[in-house]
Amino acid sequence: MELNVKALSPKIGTEIPAPFYASAGAAAMDRHACVDQAVTIPAGGRAVIPTGIAIALPSAGYVALVFARSGLGIKHGIAPANCVGVIDSDYRGEILVGLQNSGDADYVIQPADRIAQLMVVPVVQAQVKMVDQLDETQRGAGGFGSTGK
Repeated sequence: MELNVKALSPKIGTEIPAPFYASAGAAAMDRHACVDQAVTIPAGGRAVIPTGIAIALPSAGYVALVFARSGLGIKHGIAPANCVGVIDSDYRGEILVGLQNSGDADYVIQPADRIAQLMVVPVVQAQVKMVDQLDETQRGAGGFGSTGK
């Protein structure tokens, strides 16, 4: 599938890399902060960071998902504030990344820092059917932790 990407900043492709897969086995593309100056996310705080790009997914059969970069999340507590960002197929605005700092120290995002990962995946839009009963399973209605530790 072909992904159309529009640079919204003249920095894309020069100071800030255009989207690309870093290796043949990469599932997602790193996205970079498209900011003119450093942005400090205080401990316990949040910030919205622009990426300088917009995308056009080819159909409702695809969605782009914005995930955390594992190093930022594990080492510094920096991750998307909404856990996973969803870029719908009909959205044409700039991809913004809301980041949350769950760490105990302020964190500084520098211009062009890698801040998130962008993954394109297929979507199935379910045909919703309201029913009076659901089929039985071994687990049934068991909730959190019902299948073990």
